[in-house]
Amino acid sequence: MSSFNNRRFGLVVLQILFVCFASVLNASEQQAGSTPNIVMIYADDLGYGDVGCYGARWKTPNLDRLAAEGIRFTDFYVAQPVCSASRTALLTGCYPNRLGIHGALGPNAKHGISADEMTLAELVKQQGYATAAVGKWHLGHHPEFLPTQHGFDQYLGLPYSNDMWPHHPEAKPSTYPKLPLIDGKSIVDDDVTADDQMQLTGLYTQRAISFIEKNRTKPFLLYVAHSMPHVPLFTGEAFRGASKQGVYADVIQEIDWSVGQILEALQRSGIEKNTLVMFASDNGPWLSYGNHGGSAGSLREGKGTVWEGGVRVPFIARWPGKIPAGSVCHEPAMTIDLFPTIARITGAKLPPHKIDGLDILPLLTGVPGSKSPQLAYFFYYHVGELHAVRSGRWKLILPHTYRTMQGQPPGKDGRPGQYRMVKVDAPELYDLENDPKELQECSAQHPEIVRQLQGYVENARADLGDTLTKRVGAGVRTAGKLP
Repeated sequence: MSSFNNRRFGLVVLQILFVCFASVLNASEQQAGSTPNIVMIYADDLGYGDVGCYGARWKTPNLDRLAAEGIRFTDFYVAQPVCSASRTALLTGCYPNRLGIHGALGPNAKHGISADEMTLAELVKQQGYATAAVGKWHLGHHPEFLPTQHGFDQYLGLPYSNDMWPHHPEAKPSTYPKLPLIDGKSIVDDDVTADDQMQLTGLYTQRAISFIEKNRTKPFLLYVAHSMPHVPLFTGEAFRGASKQGVYADVIQEIDWSVGQILEALQRSGIEKNTLVMFASDNGPWLSYGNHGGSAGSLREGKGTVWEGGVRVPFIARWPGKIPAGSVCHEPAMTIDLFPTIARITGAKLPPHKIDGLDILPLLTGVPGSKSPQLAYFFYYHVGELHAVRSGRWKLILPHTYRTMQGQPPGKDGRPGQYRMVKVDAPELYDLENDPKELQECSAQHPEIVRQLQGYVENARADLGDTLTKRVGAGVRTAGKLP
């Protein structure tokens, strides 16, 4: 009788294993002929030189694997070198100043993304996608501006930057209210503490994995916007001191671990071959924080400037069978271009209003000889100030004032150093193909290029405006505002 029961138990175990295998196989089969899943991972203040395959001092094995199995862009840009504006461009395909979003929205902001705009989530909802946003939002913290009001089925995260709390090192405790954690539309923790911040990357990762596993049999869009490595820096206990290269490296290694966990979840669910995974940062490193800020590698300046170190970021993508492994793209591209590219991939219709991005699927999939479809990319900062334009290999820096840490004592251990301000008095031209460090100004040698780029600048001023020259753009729309 005992032998019979053992055999019966063995058969039951085999049946359970078969059902589990069949479930994963069924998920894979159901998705094989469907539009692909989209996973977008967005770090905060991670610099061009902070990822292993871009020359980092520390190891990022999962991001390096993503690049080895997909494509790495060398000249990929954000639309603005600051939080809210950068995220607006990614999620709408528009220059943020077109939508009335500037800088970094704080807890006192009375505006956010307009209900008239279409987000990536609303774009793919047309095709029946499940959608989730995890992490930092920063497009308005009032209920009408939160992710669940803009196409995302679920949301877990902070409404704005993790330093916008009473413990900000440069502000009085009364400057910022308590930092909330939001799940869906509800505040589930009205006072995020340092101990809570230590758990954020792990918490976001857990929610992302849960979403993947729940939606493995249907197409989905997952947007994971990490709060780190924006200061203040925190890691889970397992990563504290693990890099032996300081807390910033610890934070990067935990983000890399998170990427690995998401990749494993896709593989475990049998859907990795039908999933496009992308990774980028919202802007360059916050250099004033010294050892708590990242690196732009050999690029000039960082966050808060339109020099290459502020707006050029890592961008890696993997899509098995669609993107050739080990590909590298040297053509310029920008976050605004992902919106129309995803529209093409999913078969979704673009919004009726104007967007600024163009389809870069040939670049993304490594088609030989592909060129950027954009005639020029424009770099705005502050409230509608046009600071620079890039076209092909050329970049024209326009007269403006910017901040730098050159010659200044760096910050340390969470306390920032003091920027000094520098003025650009006349247009400066740089050949990024031969001078990516922007060290050799060459406008005198190429006056015809300067004139050509100035023509693009004038078109941008007419459409998007330029507060530095007191121009009002005819194509500017308004942000969403509280009643």
